[in-house]
Formats: sequence, C-alpha cells, structure tokens
Amino acid sequence: MAAEMALLKPISKFASTPGLAGPGAPSRPRFAAVRMSATAQPAAPKKPAKKANKQAIKETLLAPRFYTTDFDEMEQLFNTEINKNLNQDEFVALLQEFKTDYNQTHFVRNKEFKEAADKMQGPLRQIFVEFLERSCTAEFSGFLLYKELGRRLKKTNPVVAEIFSLMSRDEARHAGFLNKGLSDFNLALDLGFLTKARKYTFFKPKFIFYATYLSEKIGYWRYITIYRHLKENPEYQPYPIFKYFENWCQDENRHGDFFSALMKAQPQFLNDWKAKLWSRFFCLSVYVTMYLNDCQRTAFYEGIGLNTKEFDMHVIIETNRTTARIFPAVLDVENPEFKRKLDRMVEINTKLIAVGETEDIPLVKNLKRIPLIAALASELLAAYLMPPIESGSVDFAEFEPRLVY
Repeated sequence: MAAEMALLKPISKFASTPGLAGPGAPSRPRFAAVRMSATAQPAAPKKPAKKANKQAIKETLLAPRFYTTDFDEMEQLFNTEINKNLNQDEFVALLQEFKTDYNQTHFVRNKEFKEAADKMQGPLRQIFVEFLERSCTAEFSGFLLYKELGRRLKKTNPVVAEIFSLMSRDEARHAGFLNKGLSDFNLALDLGFLTKARKYTFFKPKFIFYATYLSEKIGYWRYITIYRHLKENPEYQPYPIFKYFENWCQDENRHGDFFSALMKAQPQFLNDWKAKLWSRFFCLSVYVTMYLNDCQRTAFYEGIGLNTKEFDMHVIIETNRTTARIFPAVLDVENPEFKRKLDRMVEINTKLIAVGETEDIPLVKNLKRIPLIAALASELLAAYLMPPIESGSVDFAEFEPRLVY
C-alpha cells in the first residue's frame, strides 16, 4: 500500500504511512530520532547464498508498518442487511474496474534491471537498496491486510470482499516486483519471515479508512511525479523500475477510490466534528512522516535529479487537494507557515538523531532528548491547530472509478 511509497502507503512505498500505534484508537504521533535501515550491506554468508541474502528490514519508528483491525466490526459495517447506506452499484462498478486488471502483463522485467544495478555504486546504491526494501515491505503490508479483509467479508458482502482480494493481488504483484529488484543487488527480503516477525499495529476500521486512503493517494502523487520528472529528464534515470510508475500509480489511485467509496458508505465517519479532527490528524501524521523520512534520504532524491523538499511539498499539496474531495476538513498546507513548521521539525529530528549517535550513557541521552521531543511535540501541535480548510463532504464527493490526469 502506498502509507508509505513508504518509501509511503507514506512513508511511503513512496508514500509513507502514519507513525502511529496503539491497541485501540491511535494516540498522538510518536516521533523520536529516526534512523535509516542498515540492511544495505549483507552479512558474510554462512549458509547457502540464496538464504544468506534474505534480509529482514530493520524496525524503526518510521519504517513501513503492518496493520490489523477489528474484522468483526468490518463485517457489520458492510453487511447489506444492516447498513442501508451501501451503494452496491458503486461497488459493482469498482469491481469491474479491478477485474479488468489493466496491469496484468505490465510488470515484466528485462536485462536492463541487472545492468543498471551493477552500474550503481557508492551511497546512491545503498540508499536505493533501502528504497526497494521499504517499498517492498509497505506493499507486502497492504497485501496481508487486504487479503484478510477479502477472506473475512466473503459472506457478509461478496462484492466488497472480492475487491479487497483483487487489491491484495495488486499489492502482491508490486511486492514481488520490488523483491525481484532487490535480487539485482544480490539481496532479497524474506517475506515469509516478515509475516510472522513484524509487529502489527491495530487500527479501528474508520482509522484504517482514513490512513489507507491517504496512503494510496499520496503514493499515487509520489509515483506519478517521479515518473513525469524522469520522463522529461532521462539522464537521471538510474534504474528501469521508474519506467513502470505510470501504470503502477493507476493501481494506487484505484485503491484510493475504493476507500473513498467505503467512507461514503459510512457517512458517520465523515459528517461530524470528530471526523474533522481525525481527518486533520491523519493528514498531519502522513505528511510529517513522509517529510521527515525523505529529508533523511536527500541522496536518493538528488540522485534522480529532484530537490527533496520541493518534491515533498508538491506531493503534499496535490494529495491534500485530492483528499479535500472526501475528507470533511484538511490542513492548510499551502500556507507558508506550514512548510516552516515542517522544516523546523526536520531540524529538531536531526538533533535527536545526533544525540542518539553520541557515546553518552542511555540516561544522559534520554535527558538530552527531553527538550527536543518537547519542541517537536510543540511544532506538531501548532501545525495541527492551524486554521483548517473546510472541505469535501459525503454529500458532494464524487465517485471517480477511472484515473484521469
């Protein structure tokens, strides 16, 4: 799922997912020192090469997360006998869109992949490997969630269940394609191990809707922006995977449209003051997570000819405009003050990372972190309390089954 391309679904795949956790309703985002995965350099093999090269992505605060939800509540929400708001015609139209499977034969590799990987050296190679790792993990996370929803909703609402199953097909295809990319760098993620070993973050269904919608839509804007940039500037094309982003992002957009339809079928999640607060909360979580993640990886974006902060702000603004069609309130991200707050958070997070890298004892490190964490929390709260933009509602948000750009 894009919440991260997490490096998103946000973050991303590229898109980042929110850095939230908790056994129930999510609490305030937990931002502390953020580190990049250190899996780019494989350990010396002690077993057969194929197994030795399989890696488990390092767990970090902003790493792509695996999600679970209240499946019993999901079954009730989409029970056609209980919920009279369900527009089955809309879901049937979406199902036909997914069944068409436009990208069935799109993800076909060629010799360019391995040749490009062999040419990539130095810091860019290491950061690119991490990009593939994080993206693969995020896509695989979406596959697991959608697959289980498809299984659990089969009796309650076969149409919605089949859409979830087809989305899991898309996510599995993306994850497999990315993992094949890692093989070009003589690495591979052990996806079976990830399924059992990763911690699962619980979100109530309505939070799954908010977070996943944002993850998929921000993933779309990340993919299409990179694709268009590299199409215009082919000299910055380091690896052929980016040539697949135009079609790939259509999957992300369709997934986001489906979650838009799910929310419209549950107007209680969109039409009251609590919905406005939660909408802004998830927007802030996703945008900040992506910005902090990407600002640690400027080498990657510079390597493909992008200015990291300009790229992120473009993605945030476009995602926010798209989100305003369905969320009852969104952040005023085009206010210059919002970007200033993001940049201030980057500065604070950089200092937090520096504290973690000192040789001080843990107690001293924690004491040094306290004022920095307080400053970061203050910036987050100030950004959240900025006057929002009253936006879309369930009454006029239009269903868009096809990608238009």
